[in-house]
Amino acid sequence: MTESERPQRALRRQSDPARSPLVPDSVEAEIRRHDWDAMECGCGRSAGHLVGAVRDAAEGHPSAFRALEGHVFFGEDLKPPAPAACGVLMAVWSAGPPRQSTREALLWTLLALLCTVDDGGTHEAGLHGQCAAFIRTGTEGFRRELATAPGSGAAAYAEGILEILDVRA
Repeated sequence: MTESERPQRALRRQSDPARSPLVPDSVEAEIRRHDWDAMECGCGRSAGHLVGAVRDAAEGHPSAFRALEGHVFFGEDLKPPAPAACGVLMAVWSAGPPRQSTREALLWTLLALLCTVDDGGTHEAGLHGQCAAFIRTGTEGFRRELATAPGSGAAAYAEGILEILDVRA
């Protein structure tokens, strides 16, 4: 590397510090689409610290999905970063997580988001409705998971998602 290339390379690293070759471009675009720092996390801090967690999930780390509990959802309540995190999770689902354990953790998280209390009003979706709208985009993939892996944990979660969305056919 020449002297003139070093500053440009360093600048790229600074502007894109956490870019991972394991995260598909579509998922990275969804992560960057949201202003995480402007959202209050379920833990009371800025949701900016969730970017690392959703990137870890996008890389396929099953434990990263469960780490969202307490930040994105807690029990039956959704927290403000839930729709943004859900958008990223659905981008991961659309990209096709390769490992069974990753698919299972992802589907568990989506089901947990859907099992929260609907906080929408008559004229707006609320956090639950926004998450449900994102999750609804993966209906065909959930059906495929159910058909190709019957009896698995992932299939059970997919079936639960389809039932809650009332799209089981």
